Amino acid sequence: MSEAADERAGALNEVLEQLNQGDGSAANRLLPLVYDELREIAVRRMRQERAGHTLQATALVHEAYLRLVDQSRFDWKGRAHFVGVAANTIRLILVDHARKVNAEKRGGDRHRTTLHDELHVSPSGSQVDLLALEEALEKLAQLHARQARVVELRFFGGLSVEETAHVLSVAKSTVAADWALAKAWLSRELSNE
Repeated sequence: MSEAADERAGALNEVLEQLNQGDGSAANRLLPLVYDELREIAVRRMRQERAGHTLQATALVHEAYLRLVDQSRFDWKGRAHFVGVAANTIRLILVDHARKVNAEKRGGDRHRTTLHDELHVSPSGSQVDLLALEEALEKLAQLHARQARVVELRFFGGLSVEETAHVLSVAKSTVAADWALAKAWLSRELSNE
């Protein structure tokens, strides 16, 4: 990490600690510190969405930010934790949007997304149904909650193995094993659909 990135991470950790301590004004200092990273996550996720998607990355960032700062009783554990929760929030916003669109179409085309190369749940590289992925993640969470959380942090949050291990307070080897098992399980689950 560069010196500037270290400074930003330090400032973010300080603001998150202030939020943890109930400083409501810290939320105003948070957005400038996280906006670029949230936008990067949103842009990456939007690239995986179908063409003509009605949500824009900027709107996605704003909605996610509002949901994140509204979690007043959340105990932030630093930058990696915040980014992981933010990525999951963005995922849930997209899933909610897909459900709403499907409800409006009364079962029309399902919302599809192409999964990141590292996940490899789609053998042909074709698009995977976002709602099917969400359902599979929910099943995985019931079977292996930590594996599902690893997928959320790594795939949706873009966190490294080291950052994911830090957020989950486990060894890097545990994250690597959970990641491999979760990818295999999701691949099998989604190919059965």
